[in-house]
Amino acid sequence: MIEKKNDAITSRDNDFAQWYTDVVKKAELIDYSDVKGFMVYRPYGYAIWENIQSWLDKRFKEEGHENVYMPMLIPSSLFQKEKDHVEGFAPECAIVTMGGSEKLEDPLIIRPTSETLFCQHFSKIVKSYRDLPKLYNQWCSVVRWEKTTRPFLRGKEFLWQEGHTLHETEQEARQEALHMLDLYVKLGKELLAVPFICGQKTEKEKFAGAVNTYSIEALMHDGKALQAGTTHYFGQGFAEAFDIKYQDREGNLQFPHQTSWGVSTRLIGSIIMVHGDDDGLVMPPYVAPTQVVIIPIQMNKEGVTKACKDVYSKLKEANIRVKLDDSDKTPGWKFSEYEMKGIPIRIELGPRDLEQNQCVVCFRHTREKIVVKLDELVNKMPEFFEKMHNEMYENAVKSQKAMTVDCDNYEEFKAIMAKPVSGYVRMMWCGCKECEEKIKADTAATSRNIPFHQENLSETCPVCGKKATKLVVWAKAY
Repeated sequence: MIEKKNDAITSRDNDFAQWYTDVVKKAELIDYSDVKGFMVYRPYGYAIWENIQSWLDKRFKEEGHENVYMPMLIPSSLFQKEKDHVEGFAPECAIVTMGGSEKLEDPLIIRPTSETLFCQHFSKIVKSYRDLPKLYNQWCSVVRWEKTTRPFLRGKEFLWQEGHTLHETEQEARQEALHMLDLYVKLGKELLAVPFICGQKTEKEKFAGAVNTYSIEALMHDGKALQAGTTHYFGQGFAEAFDIKYQDREGNLQFPHQTSWGVSTRLIGSIIMVHGDDDGLVMPPYVAPTQVVIIPIQMNKEGVTKACKDVYSKLKEANIRVKLDDSDKTPGWKFSEYEMKGIPIRIELGPRDLEQNQCVVCFRHTREKIVVKLDELVNKMPEFFEKMHNEMYENAVKSQKAMTVDCDNYEEFKAIMAKPVSGYVRMMWCGCKECEEKIKADTAATSRNIPFHQENLSETCPVCGKKATKLVVWAKAY
């Protein structure tokens, strides 16, 4: 067990919510603004989002998706066109009623999402099967008037990407929705070192206006789930509501099939809560804004500063995100500061190290220290990053498995959910909304998703005793 060093951060197991707040503030990820629920993304926090954005944007474009930007304001009359969609978002909408000194006849909704804007645009530009598929993506912020907010996890304004696509056939559209879900799972595994479970949302939990919604879910250290991203198959409902028609290959008018998909800065919250420890952040190396920090030991000694600058230059040339802290703060202060910020690798270099042409390399996730020859350091970095990333991912997988149980008895289910750390519970379900609502009322747990790979844990629903139809993953959630 790693000994806690930083007294400025609350222990996770003593008060997880306060630990989280301590980390986002003291690691300088975020600050609170004067408008409740609206956050200031500080450079270090925003840099994490930029790395996520860069990873995804590259892959979107490789697959033919194009970035666009829609207005942030939606006329109320336009928003009203899709009934289920309006009902789903109405309680969260922020509405502009004044333009300068004049009252607006058609109030403007600050986008909670952009389906209506995309649909209105699509209705103008899609006329023929030759215009399909339309593969669009938008990077923007949205506003949802949440009652309770928490940095990254639930804010009144948050950053995200939202993909919107149109297709000739249902098969194409469904393939798009599921493919993007797979891409998000890959994002977790390859960049964030966070394992996601994926599956289909229940009717009660699906996106307003969707035919089917699919989600990626991550399990936090405190046993709560975090919905980290969703994809949706809309069918032709939005197309019909907004009169999006195209001439098919036989010359007939058809409604296209539509999808939407997105992830947000919630992903940063998942990194913090899955990997962090009692001393702060533990950043996976591929998403970390700074991958390596160099700390000179006894800078006043001859050659130390120069050697550190040489190492810095070589790492920089190798496209490694590196920082050299040659400030006059003590090495001990620097160690604590960069451990709190979760920088994956710390390099210590002092007079004794120079004599032997070596440096000390410390890994944040394990605190392990090794000695590396200076002329081998740059070449070893890819190996170090890969090893760290894989170990962090495997640790997260083990933690998730340890907090996942199967259950076929409702009293046992309620007992599990009453524990301080309840985790995922896999349990059969009859498919009735009434049982889903009873589970939430009794335990505060919700259905996270219906796994694609189904198993039969029992013949009957443990809640009502009727025939079970689906295996569902349940958990308390953020």
